Amino acid sequence: MTVSGREMSLRDAVAGRCAVRDFVAQMPDDALLDRLLQAAVRAPTAMHEEPWRFAVIRDRNLLNRISERAKALIAARAEGVPPDAAATFTAKEFHVFYNAPVLIVVGTEAPGRFADADCWLAAENLMLAAHAEGLGSCVIGLALDALNDADVKRAAGLPAGFTAVAPVIVGVPAHPAALRPTPRKPPQVVLRA
Repeated sequence: MTVSGREMSLRDAVAGRCAVRDFVAQMPDDALLDRLLQAAVRAPTAMHEEPWRFAVIRDRNLLNRISERAKALIAARAEGVPPDAAATFTAKEFHVFYNAPVLIVVGTEAPGRFADADCWLAAENLMLAAHAEGLGSCVIGLALDALNDADVKRAAGLPAGFTAVAPVIVGVPAHPAALRPTPRKPPQVVLRA
């Protein structure tokens, strides 16, 4: 893995990857996005099913429409969302995708017992590769209901049978400091047998 011409170890990629929610408008080029997708499909997959499918959305108007639909669904289905968070997520100025230039939706057209797990594994590979390429990324779970809405699928041109599993925004971080990892709690081991 390389970042700005320097090699990044897998350990550095894993330790350094973090959620980024502030991007510049610069669009990653097709070759770079293809490298991220190639990394995604190297993920483990149960029974070699490789159920993942990818939707790469760069159209600003479409991203805005999906964001607005997601906010409407959050407002309508606020159960389980703390009131202060619901207010933040539905505010007029809030953009579900944090104005990222690219949304890569990892999903499936073949739901199965392990399809979601496979998609999440592909998403993690994609995010590690993005970090290694000097990009920021963040999973946007708030967008799932909207991305799986039949009207949104039609508007976006997604197949009716596509189920979004892991929506990941990708782009150049607005601030280099955004690529600093956040602290994590130590592993909570419940059994060593």
